[in-house]
Amino acid sequence: MLAAIAADAADTRHLCRTVFLGDYVDRGEDSAGVIERLSASSAADRAPGDAAAHADAAWTCLMGNHEAMMLAALSGEADCEPWLRMGGAETLFSYGVSVHSFIGPDRAEQVRAAALAAIPAAHFEFLRQLPGKVEIGDYYFCHAGIRPGVALDQQTLDDLIWIREDFTRSPLDHGKRIVHGHTPAMEVELLANRINVDTGAYLTHRLSCVVLEGEEARVIHT
Repeated sequence: MLAAIAADAADTRHLCRTVFLGDYVDRGEDSAGVIERLSASSAADRAPGDAAAHADAAWTCLMGNHEAMMLAALSGEADCEPWLRMGGAETLFSYGVSVHSFIGPDRAEQVRAAALAAIPAAHFEFLRQLPGKVEIGDYYFCHAGIRPGVALDQQTLDDLIWIREDFTRSPLDHGKRIVHGHTPAMEVELLANRINVDTGAYLTHRLSCVVLEGEEARVIHT
């Protein structure tokens, strides 16, 4: 997908700003590799004359509910087990931690200790600083959606990363066109009030991207 975006952006003289909508971890085979790629590009000191560097410098990575679950579980703010069942076990395996190695009443503490030892500090730093939303022109980007009827500057992080039917079923004009994921669809949904780019990559192996140029929107698939 990154290669496809770069090839597509090569035809324009405008700066390509790429927004990632969250859920970089869980269920896939290489969560660790995804976080390494995103965090390294976010932290790198880019050379002024490097075109590829400018593309990476224009990356914005947003928080998804799976990153929030991971941070809560590994900080002790939430029970580990729900996160492990929703893909956390696969995430930890990508870091070399097998949760099946831990049993007994103190399993959660063992899993947390092993995870904290295996996951690089830079990965945690990257995950903790992820914003919930970004606004660019007439578009409002977030992971899951917004609470209809609530001003965009009053949205809560919980809604931005968790909301589903209350948002997806709403016909309201939200003031800006909302670009989101979280709720899988067979194809990218291009609606008047929202754009859903989640095509269930972990099941379908189809990762989707929408290219926005003014009011025009077109889709890139893997």
